[in-house]
Amino acid sequence: MKELSNKVAIITGGSGGIGLATAKRFVEEGAQVLLVDLEKAALEQAVADIGPQASFLVADVTDPAQSEAYVAAAVEVYGRLDILVANAGIEGVVQPLTDYPIAMFDKVLAVNVRGIFLGLKYAFPELKKTKGNVVIMSSVAGLGGTPDVSAYVTSKHALVGLMRTAALEGARDGIRVNSIHPSPVETRMMRSLEEGFAPGAGGEAKKGFATAIPLQRYAEPDEIADAVVYLASDKARFVTGVRLPVDGGMTAD
Repeated sequence: MKELSNKVAIITGGSGGIGLATAKRFVEEGAQVLLVDLEKAALEQAVADIGPQASFLVADVTDPAQSEAYVAAAVEVYGRLDILVANAGIEGVVQPLTDYPIAMFDKVLAVNVRGIFLGLKYAFPELKKTKGNVVIMSSVAGLGGTPDVSAYVTSKHALVGLMRTAALEGARDGIRVNSIHPSPVETRMMRSLEEGFAPGAGGEAKKGFATAIPLQRYAEPDEIADAVVYLASDKARFVTGVRLPVDGGMTAD
C-alpha cells in the first residue's frame, strides 16, 4: 500500500531542489500536492513534470494574506489538508557578521522563520480537522554554528524552537510537527554557498564540505524527500517534536 494514499499536501518552495523531489515522491506514494513558490514558470514546469496530481499557486510565504490564500487554495481544490511541508527558504550571503547586510539578514529571517510561522498559523485549523502533520525543513546549520552565514544559521536554529512549540501546541489536536536537518544537498542553494565561500573556486569548496561528511558526499534531493515521506506518513504516527538529521553522519556524537 502506498504511504500517502488519499492525502493532500502543500509543499512550499516546491518548484525545485528538495521541494520538487518531495513533491514527486509524495505523488508516487498516492498524495495530491499543491506547490507554492514565487516563480510561475518554474511552478508550471514542476507541475508538468509531476502530472495531474499536482497543482500550484504563486505566493510569497512572508505575506500573511498570501499564506492564508495558499492554504485556502489547497482546501478548495482538494477538499482537505493533511500535510504541510514547510520547505521554502533562502541562503542569504556569505559575509562576516560585522559586514553582513542588515537588509539581507532581515530578508533571510523573514523567509526562513516568518514564512514557516505563517504556514503553521494558517494550516493548523485545517490540519486539526484531519489530525494532519507538518514537516519543517531546517538544516544541520540549525544544530551547530558555521562562520560567515549568521542569518542562515540563526534562522535554522529558530526553526527548532518554532517546531518544538508547534509540536506541543499541535499535540492538543492530534497534529504532529517535526523538522528535518539535511547536510549539504546537491541543489542550487549549495552551488550559491560554495561560490560564496570560495569565489571562483566553488568546486574546491564543495570538496571541502564533502570531506566534513562522514559518508564523504552530499545528499541527493531524493534522499531528503524519503525522510519527509516517512515523517509525513502514518509510520511516524507517534513521532512528534523530533529533529531528524539526514546528514551522512555530520552530527554524530
